[in-house]
Amino acid sequence: MARVTEMGAVCGVTEACQVLTVPRSWYYRQQAGSPVAPMQNRPQLQPAHALSVVEKDMVGTTLNSDRFCDLAPRQVYAQLLDEGRYLCHWRTMYRILAENGQVQERRPQRAPRVYHKPRLRATGPNQVWSWDITLLPGPARGHFYYLYVILDVYSRYVVGWLLALCESAELAETLVVTTCSKQGIQREQLTLHADRGSAMRALTLAQLLSELGVAKSHTRPYTPNDNPFSEAQFKTLKYRPDYPGQFSDWESAQNWLQAFFYWYNQQHCHTGLALMTPTVVHYGRVDQVSGQRQQVMDMAYEIHPERFRGGRPSVAAPPQEVWINPPLQGLVSGSAVAQTQPGACQAPGNELMGPGLEEKSSLILVDELSQNP
Repeated sequence: MARVTEMGAVCGVTEACQVLTVPRSWYYRQQAGSPVAPMQNRPQLQPAHALSVVEKDMVGTTLNSDRFCDLAPRQVYAQLLDEGRYLCHWRTMYRILAENGQVQERRPQRAPRVYHKPRLRATGPNQVWSWDITLLPGPARGHFYYLYVILDVYSRYVVGWLLALCESAELAETLVVTTCSKQGIQREQLTLHADRGSAMRALTLAQLLSELGVAKSHTRPYTPNDNPFSEAQFKTLKYRPDYPGQFSDWESAQNWLQAFFYWYNQQHCHTGLALMTPTVVHYGRVDQVSGQRQQVMDMAYEIHPERFRGGRPSVAAPPQEVWINPPLQGLVSGSAVAQTQPGACQAPGNELMGPGLEEKSSLILVDELSQNP
């Protein structure tokens, strides 16, 4: 007290208490002559109306009984009142549960499942395929057509597609078998990536892929970014200037899709492929097209070299590898895909493939109408 008073006259009581690490409230209480007993020495008084230990045990036993263990205290409180019983208020029930660490789900809970991020790497065509199903609005409200599309991740080439009136694993199996046959897929060559729809996770499809020697991969739940190439291709489809938005009948949808996939594979200069078409990349014509483009750029440079500030231009080439969820930089490159050369590719023909193709109610069309590259 003497030191605080002495220093307080010079620099103030607040700074004096800070220097001497003395609570300022204690100093003023000492000056007033009314010291306060420490909190830990105060007696803990129990309210007269509080529940006894026996009563609390009875409430806890009631809440944890087989009848009420699945109900919230509000529900238990109401049901007991309807039966002519009153133990305590429902807020008190919550306090009793909190004292025992039971303000939570009291039933045994399954541990959350951990889903690993898929990492797929393609260094050539027919190593990783991505497939998905999208809805196309039909003529009436609530009526849709189902479009199945299989896309090569490396070349962005649509290797197979079909239009149907329903979503089923049987149609998916037919599409996969037919497309693998057309592309000459060998065992242990391909990984088929998809989301977690019912048709994608069907046991029969998994058995078929095992028989074909095709590895399967799935996205994490509620993570569309794990299947980016199919999602981007669907956006390209639905953002075309001539996309009707709603198809008047099945024939018009079929005809429009045939024209779209021909354009997409044969004419669409894809930004992710250095402005080359999927057909060029898928069937190994990159060097030929790059050479032709380089000749044009060389001629332009010879005529007007001043327009190229960086010197002689070079034509960009498509990426050498394509990833789904690439690893962070600095990690050793790995692959979830078999590091084998792609099998012999067969150019798609104009025929309709697969059993039952004439039945419009199930399978409509597989692969686009295109000329051999």
